[in-house]
Amino acid sequence: MIEIRWHGRGGQGAKTAALIFAETALESGKYIQAFPEYGPERMGAPVCAFNRLSDKPINIHCGVKSPNIVVVLDPTLVDTADVTSGMPDDGILLVNTESMPPDFRKEKKIEKGKIFTVDASKIAIETIGRDIPNTPMLSALARVSGLIDQERLISYTEKKLGKKKQDLIKGNIEAIKRAYNEVKGEL
Repeated sequence: MIEIRWHGRGGQGAKTAALIFAETALESGKYIQAFPEYGPERMGAPVCAFNRLSDKPINIHCGVKSPNIVVVLDPTLVDTADVTSGMPDDGILLVNTESMPPDFRKEKKIEKGKIFTVDASKIAIETIGRDIPNTPMLSALARVSGLIDQERLISYTEKKLGKKKQDLIKGNIEAIKRAYNEVKGEL
């Protein structure tokens, strides 16, 4: 079983990204869970969302304490929360930042995991017109984890956004393609 923890702020789409990830994985025949953890937070307040993904039925129903993958939609959260808490030494940390992975590791003094970065905010602003980094981060997650297929993600996103404006759909698809290609990892 693979466990994922999403860190974001209210309005950035962490909950939506976790749901889209789960629904895309479900279409691939996987067993999934997706759930948020927040109270009556306001826009901009820290939030977490979680995924579990498995080839077998998932029988646990509690929070994710030891994520294999951590996705951070707002890099300022690294300064205020221990985003790597519970992540194993060989875990994956995917961060929305313009920094290169080795620079981010050094600047934030992160000792464990493999770090991947993508400037999802820039991609979102340029393709969607707003700083909502969830779609590009979801695509970067697909790339670094190999857990979901990019084409299936595009297809599902088009279906999910089906009644939205065509510009919004086109922008999200472009964001998915760009983030998939622009994500950087440590060698």
